[in-house]
Amino acid sequence: MGQAKVRGPYAKTPARREEIVRAARESFAERGYAKASLRDIAERAGITHAGLLHHFRNKDELLAEVLADRDSEEWQQGLDDVDSPDQLEPYLTRLIRHHQRAPELMRLWIELAAAASRPDHPAHTYFVERYERSRAQFADGFPDEKARARLREGVGPENAAVLFQAVLNGLQLQWILDQDLDIVGPVTDFVRLLFERDDAEDAR
Repeated sequence: MGQAKVRGPYAKTPARREEIVRAARESFAERGYAKASLRDIAERAGITHAGLLHHFRNKDELLAEVLADRDSEEWQQGLDDVDSPDQLEPYLTRLIRHHQRAPELMRLWIELAAAASRPDHPAHTYFVERYERSRAQFADGFPDEKARARLREGVGPENAAVLFQAVLNGLQLQWILDQDLDIVGPVTDFVRLLFERDDAEDAR
């Protein structure tokens, strides 16, 4: 028999990091950041505490990776699901409902984003680049005059992108403070305010 491939607790592979991030995401969502321990996360990932520390130096670093991983998933989902303003409203409804099923992760994202406003914060560059990329993606959805005509008169793609982020993030913050608040309705109303009706769609 050939020698089995060694996969010890210190095997620094992308697959092992993914296992740790997935375990941390579950632990943070179930227990909250303060109560989640690195030992619990290591156990969920099937490695030792020392093995986890070989990949991530502390819980703060792991939290940042969990939230970045969630961002990456949602970024790809948005690219796959939305290629016109008409698809934005149902996509946002699904996204918000998904976030509301894991309110602790929503709270942690808001807290980390606020902390990262400090230029010396380790996640500062990530959040700056994240918002720049998000605004650019939104604005790039209006490549020509016909597409830009879908926006309300006087509203440019760049300003619409800034408003879109402000409304989406602000409403989620309000929901974290008051989870009886309906934020799906205001988000869908905002999309309707932002875009003119598609006459071709109305004619169907």
